[in-house]
Amino acid sequence: MKEATTDTSSFSEAEERGWYSISEAAQYLGISQPTLFRWMKDGMLSFYKVGRSTRFSREGLDSLVEKTTGQKEAEAATGKCLSCGHGLLVEGRLQGNSRLYFRPDKTKFWTLHEAMVPVQAKVCTACGHVQMQVEPDKVNRLRPNEDDSPELSDES
Repeated sequence: MKEATTDTSSFSEAEERGWYSISEAAQYLGISQPTLFRWMKDGMLSFYKVGRSTRFSREGLDSLVEKTTGQKEAEAATGKCLSCGHGLLVEGRLQGNSRLYFRPDKTKFWTLHEAMVPVQAKVCTACGHVQMQVEPDKVNRLRPNEDDSPELSDES
């Protein structure tokens, strides 16, 4: 998103109201108003008609922003609570009749690896949020490649 170069008081007023006008929404997203109108027409953006004016919710605008997380950031985030960001996580297991495993829906056709990946559980001591994790290398070894899909031959 671009840095706003105009008056920021309209943003604070919009945040207090919970609604953005067309110009405020375009400025918030860092796009032009014609782009905003095109997104409205294409159905990419939810909007509300209040009388003759058009309004946008902050949640609707934020839903357009897509974040791609890099490998380093993903590795750094594994040691923090997903809910509150606290750094102290206690490892443990989810109790059941047996251990919990993750099994990908689609795996390579021929593989010598076990298709069941053990699930690790951690709980945040600050907020109590429980998060589960598997080893990504084990899951990636099981995922089918684009080349592995069996092709049907035309010969009978």
